[in-house]
Amino acid sequence: MAAATASPLLANVGDRSKHIGIQIGAVSFLDEGIEQVLDILQERARVNVIFPAVFSYSNGTAGRQLPGHPFPGHGKTEYDSNFRGGNFSRVHPQYYKDTGIDPSLTQAPDYPDFDLLAALVPAARKRGMKTIGLVQDHFPERFPSIDKLQERDFNGQRAETVCKNNPYYRNFLAGLVEDLLRSYDVDGLMVVCEHQGAFSNTVGSRLRGKARGKPGSRTCFCQFCRQKAEKLGIRFDRVLTAFQQLEKFVNAGRWSQRPADGYYVAFWRLLLRYPELLRWEHFFHESVREVYQLMHQRVKSIRPEAMFGIHVWHNASMSPIYRAEQDFAELARFADFLKVAVYHNCGGPRIASYIDSVSQTLYGDVPPEELLQFHYRVLNYSEAPYDQVRQKGLSADYVYRESRRAMGATRGSSTLIFPGIDVDIPVREADLGSAESSKAALATRASIRDVVRHAFRAGVTGIVISRKYSEMRLESLSGVGDAVKESGLKT
Repeated sequence: MAAATASPLLANVGDRSKHIGIQIGAVSFLDEGIEQVLDILQERARVNVIFPAVFSYSNGTAGRQLPGHPFPGHGKTEYDSNFRGGNFSRVHPQYYKDTGIDPSLTQAPDYPDFDLLAALVPAARKRGMKTIGLVQDHFPERFPSIDKLQERDFNGQRAETVCKNNPYYRNFLAGLVEDLLRSYDVDGLMVVCEHQGAFSNTVGSRLRGKARGKPGSRTCFCQFCRQKAEKLGIRFDRVLTAFQQLEKFVNAGRWSQRPADGYYVAFWRLLLRYPELLRWEHFFHESVREVYQLMHQRVKSIRPEAMFGIHVWHNASMSPIYRAEQDFAELARFADFLKVAVYHNCGGPRIASYIDSVSQTLYGDVPPEELLQFHYRVLNYSEAPYDQVRQKGLSADYVYRESRRAMGATRGSSTLIFPGIDVDIPVREADLGSAESSKAALATRASIRDVVRHAFRAGVTGIVISRKYSEMRLESLSGVGDAVKESGLKT
């Protein structure tokens, strides 16, 4: 596939011009008013691109502040006790063909009288602001007929996630793109897919890897994956046997039952004996990339000048396995921009939770303190030691290095790099560990200004303030504006 061509949306990006985006849920506009919110975003943070969570069942990108975390000082001082999610604009069923589900049921029931894009796009455009819809790759377990789309673990049980090789799901995504692009004058779409394959998930090579269910619940091993794999010459019986053995290895590690030859040797013995493990991981990510290509092609076939972007999950800052599969040069072939999550403040607790997980599996022979230093070496970081990283988080230098890495990986392409900047992302209890002193430090206006300046220093063409406006303190947003102003940038 040819490289993604530059879009007129960002054709004016030069040495002093940046695009300052922000992710935001529909409820913020309802709670505070569209004009008032846009005023705040422009005045405080110099925002010129809005990323509304138009299709999301996740309260990480839509909804108010997460329950149990402090309110940010704007919006309603109440939590979403019954957040549902879905499509926060209007669903037009004529665009959805052979999806296995009733597309009209994806209409978000939370605010039935509010059409997010119909209200936002003209208000933003009047101010010279762009609108790029955020589409999150997730369906709830309770959705009617969702069993037709869901993944299967290697025991044949249904999973919460939906299969990227399922033709019904691919048809749904194609229809969703068609609906949003033809029904609304958006400037583009960004897809958020925070999933990896069964191999990485089984060994816990991810943030919060210890708390993600039994190893045997990993996915996907459904009929569509099996049929596709067999056409590629992958023996499905060997795949199942390989994962049965891997499950035994991981379960033993979680119970501190060290193999006779140690964890690392035993792990490599499994890989050498069952190369299907790595092949199945790659097979999964190839399927995700096919979905990206499908969405990119559909966007360009409808409106060539519209942008298509990919959110790169924060796990790429922790797991070398996941990072290896996120080849930015390859993703650049079908993306106008990459939003690379470089969440610095919550990144400390998150990377500690990753280390806690893999120190019981493939790296079980290495103490967590040494294992974190190993990862800093291979990921090219210079950060706080294991006993301090939860409290300190990751630094502005981490943001610079990751932004610079992304820029280097896409050099020669027209794909733009937008680091996702952590502005008051709540730290989940699962990331904190058992120590009472492990609470991550609250970001300050000055620290946010610093990380934004470091991202700009890496030469990026813009940023995306993350994860959602309803979590962010106004003083923190002012830190973004400070960096823009002090750098003499145009927005």
